Amino acid sequence: MTLVLALALGIGVLLGLLGGGGSVLMVPMLVYVAGFAPKEAITTSLVVVGMTSLTALVGHVRHGRVCWKMGAVFGLAGMAGAYGGGRAAAALPGGILLILFGLMMLATSMAMLRGRRGGDVPAGKAPVCPLRLPLFAVLFDGGLVGASTGLVGAGGGFMVVPALNLLGRLPMHAAVATSLLVVAMNSLAALLGYAGHVQVRSDLAVPIAGAAVAGSLLGGWLAGRLGGTILRRLFGGFVALIAVFVMYRELTPERLDEIGALVSAHPDFFRGAAAVLVAMLLSRVRGWLHSRYFGAGRTVP
Repeated sequence: MTLVLALALGIGVLLGLLGGGGSVLMVPMLVYVAGFAPKEAITTSLVVVGMTSLTALVGHVRHGRVCWKMGAVFGLAGMAGAYGGGRAAAALPGGILLILFGLMMLATSMAMLRGRRGGDVPAGKAPVCPLRLPLFAVLFDGGLVGASTGLVGAGGGFMVVPALNLLGRLPMHAAVATSLLVVAMNSLAALLGYAGHVQVRSDLAVPIAGAAVAGSLLGGWLAGRLGGTILRRLFGGFVALIAVFVMYRELTPERLDEIGALVSAHPDFFRGAAAVLVAMLLSRVRGWLHSRYFGAGRTVP
């Protein structure tokens, strides 16, 4: 239990400092260190990360780093998606949820290692929050991140931060602070989605949450004093290593047979999902090609 609390303390520091990463590490820690069942780990993670996010938010509010308007819109869309994801998770086995979690961690680490546009806010200075929001883009991204939150128990901080940084043009410290509000809202909605088919291990959730909350206070204090670029990249590499470990543990022959049986039982759904993914990929490729060959500053002969 001492090791679990020490790890929870460290996870809280990261959540307060970077605005995310709590459940990316919390779920594997609860499964592989504390011995929780996958769905128990996901629900307990939602409780711990939600409480920790609210606590870390307080320090950022005092320093004027939270953009409430954007956070509220993104968070409300995320809550709807998170509730739906939590309900959908009832139909998936716990092992498959862990594989999805590992894939999400890989995508998250790539985004972190690649870096994001926008600079950090100097310590003690409040960011300028946007007066006009790209409403539909924020609603779409919020719903997508929320659905991922509900499905695999990830608070989504490291997906929320780049979305706020890129869509809202928020400086990095503002995106980190605002993401804590969104993570807390998503965690609550996802927990409601899980209610009725998974129980929270309250006997262990309380001390783990206490350790994580204590760490988040330290992380929030550090956030105003440290730049985030090096920390994000180091943590991105760490998340990638954990994702590889999770995939190694879960991609067993038995699990692959389980996935095959699930696909065979619902072929139309998976064909449709594959078609949507291919369409999204082609859209991204088209956007890249247009920006690469017809972007700003290029002239057509």
